[in-house]
Amino acid sequence: MSGEDLLELKDVAFRYRDREEQAIRQISFSVEEGEVFLIAGASGCGKTTLIRTINGLIPRSYKGELSGEVLLYGENPQDWPLSKISQRVATVLQDPERQILGTKVLNEVAFGLENLGRPRDEIYARVDQALKQLGILHLRERETFNLSGGEKQKVALAGVLAMEPSILLLDEPLASLDPVSAQDTLTAVRELADQGMTVLMVEHRVEDVLGIDPDRVLFMHDGEIRYLGNPEGLIKAVNYHEVKLPAEMIIERAKQNPPPSELEILPGVTLDDGKPESLVRFQGVDFSYEKETEVLHNIELTIDRGDVIAVLGPNGAGKTTFVKHAIGLLEPASGDVFIEGVNTKKASVAEIAGTLGYVFQSPSHMLFAPTVYKELSFGPKNLGHSPEEIEKEVKEALEIVNLEAKEDDPPLSLSFGQQKRVSIASILAMRSRILVMDEPNAGQDYENYMNFMDSILQMPGFESILFVTHDVDLALIYANRVILMADGSIQADGPPRDVLSDLDLLRSCNLIPTSLLTANLERFEKLDRFQRAEALAHV
Repeated sequence: MSGEDLLELKDVAFRYRDREEQAIRQISFSVEEGEVFLIAGASGCGKTTLIRTINGLIPRSYKGELSGEVLLYGENPQDWPLSKISQRVATVLQDPERQILGTKVLNEVAFGLENLGRPRDEIYARVDQALKQLGILHLRERETFNLSGGEKQKVALAGVLAMEPSILLLDEPLASLDPVSAQDTLTAVRELADQGMTVLMVEHRVEDVLGIDPDRVLFMHDGEIRYLGNPEGLIKAVNYHEVKLPAEMIIERAKQNPPPSELEILPGVTLDDGKPESLVRFQGVDFSYEKETEVLHNIELTIDRGDVIAVLGPNGAGKTTFVKHAIGLLEPASGDVFIEGVNTKKASVAEIAGTLGYVFQSPSHMLFAPTVYKELSFGPKNLGHSPEEIEKEVKEALEIVNLEAKEDDPPLSLSFGQQKRVSIASILAMRSRILVMDEPNAGQDYENYMNFMDSILQMPGFESILFVTHDVDLALIYANRVILMADGSIQADGPPRDVLSDLDLLRSCNLIPTSLLTANLERFEKLDRFQRAEALAHV
């Protein structure tokens, strides 16, 4: 590092125009050239607002009361046009759906360079370099609409890397990435910083980011800085419920506390005579978005009553496409999907929704109502629930996702992580018999998603739960069945102890053994099933 401060914040505070309380306050720090600067904290604590003050979106696009100073290269950019700021400070948004404009990957990555008036040959060279750096050159000619969420996230990142900014702001860049892609992205970030780029990264996957030795960590709480310093200090400054720490570290700390209570999964489900009852059945399902690219190939499986299924696999494996077939949003090119014996080709999405509730990967695909309360009451009302039932269902759903204080807020004014929780709560309020969640912990801090997963899996009423995730630990803790997908096909389907113990198979599906999986495997003979770190402390 050169020692030169490229960015400095002096006592920065901001209150959104429609809010009574400040979103951030008393924020002061400086960042040097070549630093990797991690920003962590609970969902809704002000991290994204902080990013917006740096990239100029506050106060240009988001109005309110801003005080303090943000200095770039020692200058106050208050009077700079946004175009000038964006040439020096590039941002990858939390939700790639809100950033991607081009219909093709090539056009999207080239967009910023075209606006800067770069020569055509230079544009092509820099686009290909950025795509290669992230391992997605094969997506160059693909339609962006048909990409997976993780692929879209990589394309958004490639678009800003191609512009070669001095300061790179990353807002949850790992949220939708499979573990290998996340590791590759972090390696690329470390290399960029070593070459002189300054990187500020907002991220909940703290354990992963610690693997590339960030220079400093800023931990926020309720709009303020609670910790600013080296990574070792962060580990001492937070408890193991707030931030996901390495498993052995949690095990050592948790020994001092009473063991956690046993989690009762799907308490309302009892299976007659030990025979599973099939709720959803896939029969020889194939599907393609584009003629030359088959996304699903010969999917054969059943979802049975009592199943809690985790679906894992690399970005672009077909996981989201698979679950969209269950809700009838997509129709097989060949084969059939049955829900309780009814072919989805003969049922409307509205009819299926009474049985199967689906939480989309991107909350922007779901949220539309003027308030959180109206968002949550919409589904139950359309399913014919009584006003008394709706009141109870909405209240319970808000409590589960820890958003009781937000019922009068507009959903789209909340942080991405809070929006995700609203989308989950809107399905919980419907009391569907089968719950399907796509990336339920994306954009969520560790404490929040562990609490709402605990609550969801103990709710009476659900007969089966399926969640798509890249988080091996989420599958390890909560699932009683794991499905691995790759290249549009099912690679494995069975109990977590059987599937997740095959480390070679995991790696072939872009999954990396976590510290918690390793800790469980080391205690394998003493366990009746895989357990969370707090429970392993008392094995």
